[in-house]
Amino acid sequence: MKKLLIGLLALVFAEIALFIVVGNAIGVFYTLLLIVFTSVAGVLIAKKRGTKSVQDIQKSLAEGQPPGIPMIETFMIFIGGILLALPGFLTDLFGLLFVLGITRNLFKPLIFYFLRKKMKNGQVVILQR
Repeated sequence: MKKLLIGLLALVFAEIALFIVVGNAIGVFYTLLLIVFTSVAGVLIAKKRGTKSVQDIQKSLAEGQPPGIPMIETFMIFIGGILLALPGFLTDLFGLLFVLGITRNLFKPLIFYFLRKKMKNGQVVILQR
């Protein structure tokens, strides 16, 4: 729990520092406009990709296939959408990494590793293609 609190505090301080740096570079008005634009654009992107991802889950279930990979992608898009909606440049960067398909594929092996590590009892099966 302490690591999470320290990580969140570090993120907040880094975001504030970035606000100050960007605000000094381009001005306060443009900084605020950029923050609002990235939040709105991120939510719209996450909504579009999230809807398709939910349809992929439904398609997998209709075909009788386990929806493991589409569920992980939906979860990543959901987290990315939340990060994009939060005001800040670092959260926008991480949110884009989770929402974009190219970078999302880079995180999948890490998520599979984490899930396999946490589910040692053998009651859950994860299929990876």
